[in-house]
Amino acid sequence: MFTGIIENIGRITALEKVGTNITFSIQSPISPELKVDQSVAHNGVCLTVVDVDGDTHKVTAIDETLQKSNLKYIKIGDEVNLERCLKLGDRLDGHMVQGHVDQTARCIERLEENGSWVFTFEYSAANRNITVEKGSIGINGVSLTVINSKINSFSVAIIPYTFEHTIFHHLSVGEEVNLEFDIVGKYIARWMEFKNDSLN
Repeated sequence: MFTGIIENIGRITALEKVGTNITFSIQSPISPELKVDQSVAHNGVCLTVVDVDGDTHKVTAIDETLQKSNLKYIKIGDEVNLERCLKLGDRLDGHMVQGHVDQTARCIERLEENGSWVFTFEYSAANRNITVEKGSIGINGVSLTVINSKINSFSVAIIPYTFEHTIFHHLSVGEEVNLEFDIVGKYIARWMEFKNDSLN
């Protein structure tokens, strides 16, 4: 379980493809503190640490994870948002994030507004995922508040601190991001589906 509050940015130093899986080597300030079998969110995707060597750690993404996330586009030199799992007793500064990406979205607009930035994203409505105004959304692992919620698009406002300390500072129009929709909202939507099916 995570909070969507990014700890550090890591840089991809190597990629190794084995079958349909990819092992990523990531250099970061928190890598020396990690241990094998630890769960770490990479752009919001929960992955298990399989090796630690100095300031670099390795994680492996299976094909299903690659297909559902933007990790399949990652190249050597790219940056990723990193967050270690939540410790019991810690304050929950973001929102409850599982590290299970629901789908990707494409950035369709980036506007600077007097020191803050507004990003707009568009996603497929085929999976029936929804946002609500002022609700929570995880974008590349960052806990954010939804504005301008529509059927298959929404916007978020990014403050300068978040802009500088996550990979939002180089996110461009046309790029794909990982989305994790609010877990409570997903349960309610699923319950409504079952309720409607039982009435038919």
